[in-house]
Parts: sequence; C-alpha cells; structure tokens
Amino acid sequence: MNLLMFLGGLILLVIGANTLVRGASKLAMSFGISPLVVGLTIVAFGTSAPEVAVSVGAVLDGKTDIAIGNVVGSNIFNVLFILGISALIAPLVVNIQLIRQEVPIMLGASLLLLALALDRRLSFLDGGFLFALLVAYTVFLVVQSQRETQAAKDEFAGEIQPAEAGAWDKHWAAQIGLIAAGLVALVFGSDYLVQASVSFAKSMGISDLVIGLTIVAAGTSMPEVATSITAAIKGERDIAVGNVVGSNTFNILGCLGLSGLVSGELGLAMAPSLLAFDIWVMLAVALACLPVFMTGREIARWEGGVFLGYYIAYVAYLILAAQQHDALPVFSSVMMGFVVPLTVVTLVVVILRPAAASEHT
Repeated sequence: MNLLMFLGGLILLVIGANTLVRGASKLAMSFGISPLVVGLTIVAFGTSAPEVAVSVGAVLDGKTDIAIGNVVGSNIFNVLFILGISALIAPLVVNIQLIRQEVPIMLGASLLLLALALDRRLSFLDGGFLFALLVAYTVFLVVQSQRETQAAKDEFAGEIQPAEAGAWDKHWAAQIGLIAAGLVALVFGSDYLVQASVSFAKSMGISDLVIGLTIVAAGTSMPEVATSITAAIKGERDIAVGNVVGSNTFNILGCLGLSGLVSGELGLAMAPSLLAFDIWVMLAVALACLPVFMTGREIARWEGGVFLGYYIAYVAYLILAAQQHDALPVFSSVMMGFVVPLTVVTLVVVILRPAAASEHT
C-alpha cells in the first residue's frame, strides 16, 4: 500500500508539474511575455515545483527533516546523478554564462544556506530572506533577458510555443484551468509522497532525514531527470546543464525560503548529521562544478562516470550509516584515503594540462 501511495504521489507530482508549466507558459505568452522570459522563469522554476510542494507539505505535517533533506538531497542528486547520466549519453557543453554567472550564484546560495544553518535552525526571517533573494534573482534574469541575442530568443521560441489558433488551450480560461489542475495534482502528490516516505522510514528503521535525502529527493527530481536526459539525447546539451544549475539555485532560495516562511515562529530545526555531513557534501558538489565545467567548457563522459560513481557511493554511505553496518569504517577509509584524493589529483592534472600546453606553444 505504501509503495502504491509513493508511486501514485510521484506520478501526480510529474503530471502536476508538466500541467502547471504548460498552463502558466501559455497564459504568460497570451499576455505578450516573450518565450525567453517564460523559459528563464516559469519553465525553469516549474521543474522544481515537486520539491516546493513536498517540502512545504512536509513542514505543514511537522516533518521538517524531510523538507530539508529533500532540498539538500535533490541538489546532490541533480549534479551527481542527472549530469552524470546525461554526460554518459553525450558529453555536455557548458555555456560560458553558466561558468561566469549561474554556477557562482548557485555556489553563493549554497554557502548562504550553510551560514544560515550554523545555528541549527532556519528561522522565519531566514526563509523570508531566501525568498526575497529569489524574487530579486528572477527580476534580474528578466531584465538581463532583454539584452539577450536573437539566437537565444529563437532557441527558447523553438522550445516554448504559444497556443495555436483554434487549440483548446488558447483561451485564458483553459490556461487557468491547467494551472489549477497542476496545483491540485502537486498538493495531493506531495501529500501521498510524504506519507508513504514516513511509513517507509518507520518500517525500515531509517530516519526521515535519510529518506528525504534519498528516495524523496530522487522522486521530486524526476522532472529535471526527464528534461536533462531528453535535452542530451536531442543534442541540446547546454540546456541539460543549465536546467540542473538553475534548479539547484531555486531549490535553496525558493523551496527552503517558502518552507521557512510557512514554519512560523518555530522555524526549521537542522539535524546535527545534516550540518556535520550532508550540507558539506552539497557544497563540495557545487564547488566541483567549477573546475569540471572549466576544463574545455564541457562535461566529458569520464567526468559523468565519476559523478555517477560518487552519487552511488554517497547513497551507500547513508544506508550503511543508517544501519550502523560493520562495513561502514572500511567503506569510509577507502573513500577518504584513496578514491577522493585520486579524483582530486586527476582534476588538478586535467585543469593544469591546458595551461601547460599553452606555455609550450
């Protein structure tokens, strides 16, 4: 029964997000808003709608560990799993704007979350501050889009089409209906997903936090998975990367911002293990994007394989730690003493090789 509820909730979240994005995009374009602005705001944020619905719903149900674990786990999942899988399909192109602007903004949001979490609580004011930053960031993107090249506008125009004449969703009433239906599906889907996840955690003896960091995080990231993998297969490899980076920024500013606002005076309590390990993993993953993205401005297949391998190792660590398994000390020693240093050395060599080659030319 719990499995059916979880799958049903997941299906409702994916359908709700797609329906919401479709209705909101068509409605915005009916009012003359450009496809570029719609793509940068409604579509980009719409893929994170499941994370918002689940995190806010979990806070209202008093399950704050799931709310926070969902965001932190989703950000780790997005980079390591989604970019890893996408890069294995085809090496991913990294737009120069991502390196110069979007990745630093994602890093800044991650560092800000760490700073706000040091007192082991995300307060109502902290949530309001994060959400205000999201509004400012959105306004900045809209203003910046007015200076975009015609090529960028054409790219988004090809991805987001207005309702055709005579189409059933051309009228604003149908578009509002799509938005309402999407919201309803998100609300019910998040409720089913949270209830099933809590039941899973209790039956398996695993904490709400671990369930939030793994099962819930992966489940709510399904729209990002579909978008990035489809973009990689279609050859739109810069969209695959931009979708992940933008979603991570929105998760911190939007999901946790709204969660903090609805938490009231009590705020969101931060589990000690989250501060001791998982937020640092999220920050390390965000930091790893810069050197990887800068090496030839692409994510090679071998780098995608490393990302995917690290995600598998991260999940394995969480499961072993939750079960207090005898293999945990050996696993931790191998990762910290061999795998991580080897990866760091490899990245340093890859970064320095182009510089060394340029000196000899």
